[in-house]
Amino acid sequence: MNFHQPPVTFVGQVNLKVQNFERALAFYKEVIGFKVYEQTERSAKLTADGKTVLLSIEQPEDVIPKQARTAGLYHFALLLPQRSDLANIVRHFLKLGYPLQGASDHLVSEALYLADPDGNGIEIYTDRPASKWDWNDNEVVMATQALDAENLLAEGKDESWNGLPAGTIMGHIHLHVSELANTEEFYTKGLGFEVVCRYGSQALFISSGKYHHHIGLNTWNGIGAPKPPVNSAGLESFTLVLPNEESVIATIARLKEIGASVTEEEYGVYTVDPSGNRINLETAAGSKGN
Repeated sequence: MNFHQPPVTFVGQVNLKVQNFERALAFYKEVIGFKVYEQTERSAKLTADGKTVLLSIEQPEDVIPKQARTAGLYHFALLLPQRSDLANIVRHFLKLGYPLQGASDHLVSEALYLADPDGNGIEIYTDRPASKWDWNDNEVVMATQALDAENLLAEGKDESWNGLPAGTIMGHIHLHVSELANTEEFYTKGLGFEVVCRYGSQALFISSGKYHHHIGLNTWNGIGAPKPPVNSAGLESFTLVLPNEESVIATIARLKEIGASVTEEEYGVYTVDPSGNRINLETAAGSKGN
């Protein structure tokens, strides 16, 4: 099953605020390997395949550094098509000498962790086949184990690195939130996701269509973590891609039923989770290039 196309609801695009646009653009092009889809003096939309925008970056007026101990982005996660692609980008990072923050085997996936110059977290990963994922009472079994780097680097040795492969997609997003009870209600009853894994009382993972997770939610920045200032570097918003217009209408109705904020504008619909994270709602037909 493809977990990032209809009828599944998935994360399509992440929008970041950065302190220094030129510095951030150079990082995302030269280190991560994005291509520029569209660019202005202080903003850019970035793509892997030249057609679909996965990430946007923008330098706000009077920008301040990313604030610690707030709600917002923990990391966004780029899903590569093949394990050899992950091996290639590891070799690329080693050649550049760019520091990684971690490298993990999660049983369902293998992942690298790093941060951009503003401290925005990034995961780059490949999935193991869904047939190899273990489920226990409707919860997917995940762990954090050391990545077998030697085994990984044996993949695709003869392939050169030419930036992100065209099949790269936004695999998931992981958020810092201020608490989990109202947050779980918002994302399940409001947005229609299912909880597929709980990490004690501090984190939960939710998905559509039995993916291991499209969204991670944690309180690791503290219960009651505040929303960051609007002009700080960090997460501006992210886009959820819903299957069709009917599902958007149904989602809006569910969100209003639980008392969540829904704003309908000429150019789209957005909601805000209980921690202040903005979520744009779109359909698959309207998600490319936005």
